[in-house]
Amino acid sequence: MYTRILMPLENTRTDEAIVAHVRALAKHCGASIVLMHVADGFAARNMSALELRESEEIRKDRAYLDDVAAKLSADGFAVEAVLASGDPANEITAAALREGCDLIAMGTHGHRGMKDLIYGSVANEVRHQSFVPVLLVRERPSGGTG
Repeated sequence: MYTRILMPLENTRTDEAIVAHVRALAKHCGASIVLMHVADGFAARNMSALELRESEEIRKDRAYLDDVAAKLSADGFAVEAVLASGDPANEITAAALREGCDLIAMGTHGHRGMKDLIYGSVANEVRHQSFVPVLLVRERPSGGTG
């Protein structure tokens, strides 16, 4: 079914749900996993243009990706990690094509209305831009079971 799954991560609690889901899906399909994080802070977006050194944000993002990749690799998955900077939706959709992925699997916060207007929705933008199927997995509410 799927052979190569792109899994964007944001280093938040939301990642737990998508990592667990992709772990099971990749095992079932025998798929490889491409982890991705898009750093979108000022330093990350302007590193090249301003000839900046790697920021603390970028170092932490790289360490996080490497940690998740190591855990998945230790469990027998073929894993690669991609760290990008810029607009998250654009970078994710471009990476899916560039990396030859046949599924983008993303975690979502599940906010709506005003919160969506305030925070935006990378998942929604990816869903509209991508020619690759997009799977969205919502994080579980804190303190609840449902």
